[in-house]
Amino acid sequence: MGTNQEDKGFSIPHKLVLDERKRLTVSGVSEIASFDDTAVLLHTARGDLLVRGEGLKLKTLSQEGGQVAVEGKVDLMAYEEPRTSGGGFLSRLLGR
Repeated sequence: MGTNQEDKGFSIPHKLVLDERKRLTVSGVSEIASFDDTAVLLHTARGDLLVRGEGLKLKTLSQEGGQVAVEGKVDLMAYEEPRTSGGGFLSRLLGR
């Protein structure tokens, strides 16, 4: 029997590393949906990830491994499970 990750259909490894709330490294990113200096929305192997903060700067480390780095003051990280219809939690947070 497969692991929980395999059972849910996730094949890309996903990992978050937050260092001193100043640098966030995320693997398993399939797309950078949007970003500005206060919010970054990433599509990951485990659902959409919203990162909020101040002075955020987006740096792509590796497209092959889906790794992204965000620098700045990180105040919030929140996930939303993928939805088939619109109107989810992140849509309300981002005002979409």
